Amino acid sequence: MLKLLNISFNFEFYPLLVVTFLAWLIPMVLSLLRLQKMPTVIVEIIAGYLIGKYIIAHFPESHIQSLDFLALSGFMFLMFLSGMEIEVNQILLSFPKRRLNLGRFLSNPLLVGLSFFLVSLFLSYASAHLLAYLIPIKSKWYFALIMVTTSVGIILPVLKSRNELNTRYGQMIITAAAIADILSIILFSFTAFFMKHGFQPELFLILGLFFLFFLFYRIGERLTQKTLFKRLTYQLSHASSQIQMRGSLLLIILFVVLAEFIGKEIMLLGAFLAGLLLSVFTNKSRSILLLKLDGMAYGFFIPIFFIMVGVHFDDTALTRMDSSPWLFLILLLMALYAIKLVPGFLWHRIFGFRKAFAGGLLMASRLSLIIAAAKIGLDFGIITPGINAAFVLMAVITCIVSPLLYNLISPTEMLKADKVIIVGGSSTGVLLARRLKMHGRNAIILENNRKRHQELVAKGLNAYYGSGFSRQTFYDLNLQPYNYVVLVTESELKNTRIIQMLKEEFQHPKIISKSSSSVIEQQFQRLQVEYLDETRLLATTLFTGHPVRV
Repeated sequence: MLKLLNISFNFEFYPLLVVTFLAWLIPMVLSLLRLQKMPTVIVEIIAGYLIGKYIIAHFPESHIQSLDFLALSGFMFLMFLSGMEIEVNQILLSFPKRRLNLGRFLSNPLLVGLSFFLVSLFLSYASAHLLAYLIPIKSKWYFALIMVTTSVGIILPVLKSRNELNTRYGQMIITAAAIADILSIILFSFTAFFMKHGFQPELFLILGLFFLFFLFYRIGERLTQKTLFKRLTYQLSHASSQIQMRGSLLLIILFVVLAEFIGKEIMLLGAFLAGLLLSVFTNKSRSILLLKLDGMAYGFFIPIFFIMVGVHFDDTALTRMDSSPWLFLILLLMALYAIKLVPGFLWHRIFGFRKAFAGGLLMASRLSLIIAAAKIGLDFGIITPGINAAFVLMAVITCIVSPLLYNLISPTEMLKADKVIIVGGSSTGVLLARRLKMHGRNAIILENNRKRHQELVAKGLNAYYGSGFSRQTFYDLNLQPYNYVVLVTESELKNTRIIQMLKEEFQHPKIISKSSSSVIEQQFQRLQVEYLDETRLLATTLFTGHPVRV
């Protein structure tokens, strides 16, 4: 068959088999040992180090190069998905709209996040100068940029598991982390290019990437409004075409190639901008596309990247450092925590000492970006193998220790019983309440018809008599930002009016309703409400032959 296709290559699949077996085995073992909270990537790095030392070291160099290409693809996917994690709309909504005073400044997530980053950057640069007395550092500025990184991928699940993601406190932390991600990537992309090529006119081409980002954003805005484009996208989203997946992959590769054309050291920025762009047009809470991209990336490419980080980890590089490696590692770890803990006290006036301290500890979590920045620095000779090995070790330590300390120190007063408020005692609402009860979730049905309310109570359901249009009703139900409100009344007009009240009076972020028309969908999108398209669900069921289960 290969002869017919005129294909010839020197590639053995045995090394790939070893790596993919590890990628499959590690989550299974962590689950069996009930260590699901342990970041999988940490175990992947450690396992990669072991197989690199005892197995892969015996393979020909050409086979390792093939794995390195797959690892580079995983690296690009990782940066792309990091961009997709950024809630661009939330950041834009944080832009100040009124004259600032100290109170408004401290309550604005965007301004506090920017201040947090700038203070962290100053402390990082000062720490780099101090550490330079211990070991030679070629570029203190780039060293500082590596230290200032954080990890949205670690912070987000920790906040989500504690129902803090949509609280004021959670939004402060996640916005600061997102800003640190964005500015870190931009700054060390510019820095790596400048250090390799010097001040060249091509440096300004990096700004062209941002122009293309804006251009594609405007094109995307217009395309998503075109009926023909929406119809074609919907028709070609089935198994054989997967047009949305193809388009997403095209977007990644396009930005990576454009970045590579300017300089290989900013490929990272290209992949990140592609993810950021797709994030603007994707409702991540209900996107099947994101599930598919996650499946492809975390199911294959990204594990290979982290395993190969372990394979290439040079533990002997630490022993070749000019000073005591243990002293350097201890001082580096102290610096990495200090540069996040100190600016964390910007939150002191709003949330108190313990929450501010805990938030700083969580912000000290580092994983993919610190490894990526160190790898780029190593590839281009900006940092030494010893420093690169030290940063990989710091990533392992901080992303284990920081969430653990956060959970121990952060007050748990916000961790109240989670509940779902279902507005409307229809058959859909009753079915949903029963399903939630089966899964151990507390559901309250809000019903304004006295007779219907009594019937629901008689059936053993948790029902509350009151109007969904009344603010007092939701005060009485003790509505919290992390509680879902599901609207399933008999009228979409009623649903929309209640949603508008919840948005205006409570700024409530977690609302779900149902839609049967494009007009309603547009209203929900404007209000940033999640919705279920009943017609599309029915069409999917008829097309695939599989029932859709709520």
